[in-house]
Amino acid sequence: MAVRRIEVRERVMARNDELAASVRERLERHAVASLNLVSSPGSGKTLLLERTLASLGDELTMAVVTGDVQTQNDADRLAKHTTGLVQAVVTHGACHLDARQVQESLDVLDLDKTDILFVENVGNLVCPASWDLGEEAKVVIFSVTEGEDKPLKYPKMFQQSRYAVLNKVDLLPYVPFDVDRAVAAAREVNPDLQFFFTSALTGEGLEPWFDFLRSRVRRPQVA
Repeated sequence: MAVRRIEVRERVMARNDELAASVRERLERHAVASLNLVSSPGSGKTLLLERTLASLGDELTMAVVTGDVQTQNDADRLAKHTTGLVQAVVTHGACHLDARQVQESLDVLDLDKTDILFVENVGNLVCPASWDLGEEAKVVIFSVTEGEDKPLKYPKMFQQSRYAVLNKVDLLPYVPFDVDRAVAAAREVNPDLQFFFTSALTGEGLEPWFDFLRSRVRRPQVA
């Protein structure tokens, strides 16, 4: 008798892609812009989201699905800066979010009153690169404390992302980091990356990021 091998990972990934397509269709139907924020731990991703929610909360209706391995600390931090929904997903060791978790989170959102959905993925530059969550685009965030060759070490994440945020630029006078080299490394693996240069701590460079988010909103804004 022939042995039939079942590729479990391929089956799981195929199911995830089906769910991601459903999430994407649902968000598009309700004209909700969606960004999947990915980074390694310590890049300043949560602080960037805190500043975004606090600064744009009077203009845009934003919701957040945030993933963490063991706690909901990030969700608690973000909830202080918005009246919108912050949905915590504790993965209990899993190194990424999946489309099912995002789909379930949408069930408690009023999508007709949501301008932007942020998915704050688990801090990891390997696993989340392979998982489609139904987002409009991935935004990879890295910082000047991580080394200019980060895009070359984790090329798939930078290839899968449409936008890149280089954060903590306020530390440039104090760390041996070459911005031009970092950008060149990122564009070596993805020539089409659009960059933002920010300090979520001091606010430097945040206005171009905010303008970008405003431009993603598709529903008419009330004057």
